[in-house]
Amino acid sequence: MIEKLKQRTKQIGLDTLKLVEDLPNKPTLWEIQKQVIRSSFSVGANYRAACRAKSSADFINKLKIVEEEADETLFWLEVLEEISMVDVLRVSHIKKEINEVISITVASIKTVRNKENSQQTTL
Repeated sequence: MIEKLKQRTKQIGLDTLKLVEDLPNKPTLWEIQKQVIRSSFSVGANYRAACRAKSSADFINKLKIVEEEADETLFWLEVLEEISMVDVLRVSHIKKEINEVISITVASIKTVRNKENSQQTTL
C-alpha cells in the first residue's frame, strides 16, 4: 500500500507537468505554471517524507503538508479551468486522483490520532 501511494502521489506531479507543458507560453501564465508544478510534486515528496517520519507527531505533520499541497494543486488547476486554459475533461482525472489522495491522507491522520488517543487512555 505504501509503495502504491508513493507512486500515485508522484504520478500526480508527472500528470500535472504534462498538462502544463501543453499550455501556451504566455507571461501571464508563468507564475501559475510554476505554482501548480511545485505544489503537485510536493504532494509526492512530502508523502515520501511522511513514510520516513520519526514519530507519530512527525508523521501527522508531514501528512498535513501532503493534504495542504494537494489542496493547493486543486486550487491552481481550478484557476486554469476558470480562465479556460485547460479542458475540464483533461484535468478531471488529475483532480479525481488528488481528491482520493486527500481522502486517504485525512483518514490516515485520523487513524494515527485515534490510535494515540486510545494508547493514552490505556496508560
